[in-house]
Amino acid sequence: MSHVQNDREALLMRAFIELADTLVDDYDVIDALDRLVGHSVELLSAAAAAIMLVDPRGQLRTVASSSEESDWTELMQIQADQGPCVDCVRTGEPVTVTDLDDAAGRWPELAVALAGKGSYRSVHALPLRLRGEAIGGLNLFHSRPGPLPEADLRLGQALADIATIGILQERAVRHGEIVTEQLQAALNSRVVLEQAKGVLAQQGRLTVDTAFDRLRRYARGHNLLLGEVARRVVTDRAFARHVLAVPVR
Repeated sequence: MSHVQNDREALLMRAFIELADTLVDDYDVIDALDRLVGHSVELLSAAAAAIMLVDPRGQLRTVASSSEESDWTELMQIQADQGPCVDCVRTGEPVTVTDLDDAAGRWPELAVALAGKGSYRSVHALPLRLRGEAIGGLNLFHSRPGPLPEADLRLGQALADIATIGILQERAVRHGEIVTEQLQAALNSRVVLEQAKGVLAQQGRLTVDTAFDRLRRYARGHNLLLGEVARRVVTDRAFARHVLAVPVR
């Protein structure tokens, strides 16, 4: 077995152990999804990854993304109401676009929105499935055109399935409880997280990506929930300054 294969197996083991550790009572769903998109980028050699969910009104919203650019790309798809990620959630089937430059005929409004602005060349959208119905999608963006190997697609779908379990909490689904509240909780937590990123970016004169990195590193370095740290940043400016003291990578 090659050194590269050994490294990837180690990454895979670490990712699944870490994700399994988060899926316990009182876990932070936004932190779990943030870790999941990070592992997706690392394991699948993606430039970025993001997760969309269907809210209680049937609208798509982004709940986790590995970068501001992937967040923006997801927003463009939502606003245009078209694109690989939108189609994936609507059909409940994976959607692969090996070269976004060739997708203008299929998604013309999205192509206009992305023209000259995005650095992604291919995208692979995988459904978050619940009993055959998609409640969201895991979207993998690559800076080069081309397909993903079949093994990578299977791994990506496994990560999407973990996201589904994390969001809905398998026990609640098994007992027939309503899942809307769990979905809404994830969406609400995302709003607070965005507010916290904005606070840190403004106070520290940072990019939003750097602000998010400070927030995430503080939470993990102090063994705190990401959502809890975000709420404190929004309500306590002194605490926000403390978070800003986290060194830049």
